[in-house]
Amino acid sequence: MTASKAASHRQGVTAARRCGESEGASSLSGSISDSISGSISASVGRSSARKIAVMSLLALIAAAAYMLVSVNPKFAAYAFKLRAPKLITILITAFAIGGATVVFQTVINNNIVTPCLLGMNALYTMVHTMIVFFFNTGSVAFANRNVSFAVDLVVMSFASMIIYGWLFKKTKYNVLYVLLVGTVLANFFGSMQSTMVRVMDPNEYDALLVTLVASFSKVNADIITFALALMAVVIFALRKELALLNVITLGKEQAINLGVDYDATIRRLLLGVTIFITIATALVGPISFLGLIIANLSRQLFKTYRHAYLIAGSALFGMIALVAGQTVVEHVFVYSVPVSVFVTVGGGVYFLFLLMRRKAV
Repeated sequence: MTASKAASHRQGVTAARRCGESEGASSLSGSISDSISGSISASVGRSSARKIAVMSLLALIAAAAYMLVSVNPKFAAYAFKLRAPKLITILITAFAIGGATVVFQTVINNNIVTPCLLGMNALYTMVHTMIVFFFNTGSVAFANRNVSFAVDLVVMSFASMIIYGWLFKKTKYNVLYVLLVGTVLANFFGSMQSTMVRVMDPNEYDALLVTLVASFSKVNADIITFALALMAVVIFALRKELALLNVITLGKEQAINLGVDYDATIRRLLLGVTIFITIATALVGPISFLGLIIANLSRQLFKTYRHAYLIAGSALFGMIALVAGQTVVEHVFVYSVPVSVFVTVGGGVYFLFLLMRRKAV
């Protein structure tokens, strides 16, 4: 009996040792895994930070080249006075479109969707045409650029929230349905605009056409101040929602399980996207595919889920592209071709490339 108890005791000790060794190995494995993941995350963060620094330097070089190229030292102050508002407008436009497109792609959970594909540019064109059609070009709503900017902002934000907020909710954020309905809406807005143009006075149409083509040649410095202030207010008001973008990337179910008020967060983010797109469009006119280009280039370069890097990278890509494009427009083509033409053509080709690459994968 004693020998049996001793054998049982030895077996218990051996089992306890094995269990302890197993738990120790599991704990060691977990700590090693956490250490590896932490080091990888830190490495990715350092790499992204270096890329941001390089792109910021390139953006500064492009901006300096735009301000200094072909400047006569005798008239440098006058040249800087003319070019500075254009440069600031370019930077605002790049940040607004780049940031809005990245956020929009995260909300839709698709990287080849941009606000312009859902008819926001067509909505802007229709709104401007309606103002001229019903009130003519001599009205305050059209002639005064500050009032025109305010009208664009209010009407587009209100219409977009009703149309697209309802659309996303009814389709349950299904990308195919959203794109289909967005295409139909874009054609509908375009048809309404074309109908009004057909019966419009030719002189009125000539004045309208200038505002419907994206251009950095003529900018309103008063709008720049208001646009910067409004963007700062929007970012501050949506700071909590913007902090949840990394979680929203996981999908609706996962985000809800992690405690996110998904529908309310999406509505607020969509309002912010609409306001940013409206600001950029009202400043320079509709620029199709710019957001698609710079947002996807940023995702390909950084390859991270962290939206701080994605938004910053998208904005910097936009700054470099627009500043370089405007420099070419002014000093090579001598204002004969607007920069939006190059963006639209290049964006269309890039969009087809993204579709073909996704289909191949």
